[in-house]
Amino acid sequence: MKRILLSLLAVLFLGVVLNCSAVPQVKDYKIQRQWMLVSLEGFSKDQLIAHKAELNLTSPIEDGKIQGSVYMGCNQMSYTTEFKENGTVKISNGIGTMKACSDMNLETAFQKNFNTMTKYTVEGHFLTLSDDKGNSMKFVAADWD
Repeated sequence: MKRILLSLLAVLFLGVVLNCSAVPQVKDYKIQRQWMLVSLEGFSKDQLIAHKAELNLTSPIEDGKIQGSVYMGCNQMSYTTEFKENGTVKISNGIGTMKACSDMNLETAFQKNFNTMTKYTVEGHFLTLSDDKGNSMKFVAADWD
C-alpha cells in the first residue's frame, strides 16, 4: 500500500512539474493575424487584390517582437515588427527573395513606405499603419468575412 501511494505521489508530482515548465505563448489576437492590404497610395483595391498583397503577423511574439512576412505578388519578404501599446510600431529593414518579376511597382512602393510606418491603429477588423508625414496603408483581417 505504501509503495502504491508513493508511486501515485511521484506521478502527480511529475505532472505538476511538467505543467509548470510549459510556458504558454501569449497571443495578441488584435495584431497577430493575416492581413490583406486594401489601401496604398497609387494603387486601386482591385490591383491589391489581384496581387494577393498580404502581411502575415501570425508568428509567436518573442521578446515583444513578431517576425512578419509580406507578399506583394512576386517576392516573399520578412520583417521584424514591434507593436507597442501606445500605438507606435517599429519595423525593421526587411529581407526577401530577389526574383525579377514583370510588375514590381507594388512591391517597390510597399517596401519604400512600410519601413517608414511609425504608428498603428486597430479598429474592428482593420489595421492601419501610418507615418509622421500623413502616409498610410490599410489592411483588413483575412479571417473576416
